[in-house]
Amino acid sequence: MTDAAAANEVTIRPAVATDATAVADVYLASFHATYDFPLAHTDDQVRGWARETVIAGGGTWVALDADGAVVAMMVVAPDDLDQLYVRPDRLGEGIGRRLLDRAKEQSPAGLSLYTFQVNERARRFYERNGFTAEWFGDGSANEEGQPDVRYVWRP
Repeated sequence: MTDAAAANEVTIRPAVATDATAVADVYLASFHATYDFPLAHTDDQVRGWARETVIAGGGTWVALDADGAVVAMMVVAPDDLDQLYVRPDRLGEGIGRRLLDRAKEQSPAGLSLYTFQVNERARRFYERNGFTAEWFGDGSANEEGQPDVRYVWRP
């Protein structure tokens, strides 16, 4: 199956309360597969955050495969893309791009986001999709204490 075909097999919809565990699982799997440094919180704390903040706060979207399993998640607010994670076994299929396109639709005046500097894959993805690095941090502004970068997209 081509990347475009795989992305088309995915349904994107607003997250609901029953998605909380799956959203946390996608976040945790992606984080642990991407970074050598530890999360600032335990897996159980992340699950609580997904339930009580990510889902309850609104603005969360999920991508579901043909079987209804959550394979990606995104949290977007006006002008801000706060989270975008794709399950590691589904990377490169165009799912992240579909979520990013949805975020751009919701914030047509532009978006900003942060990612860790070491996440070369994410940085290439955002740059390919029109984002520009605007600010580089030393890690003092995030809980993991890792150097980060702020990207902006202005249509």
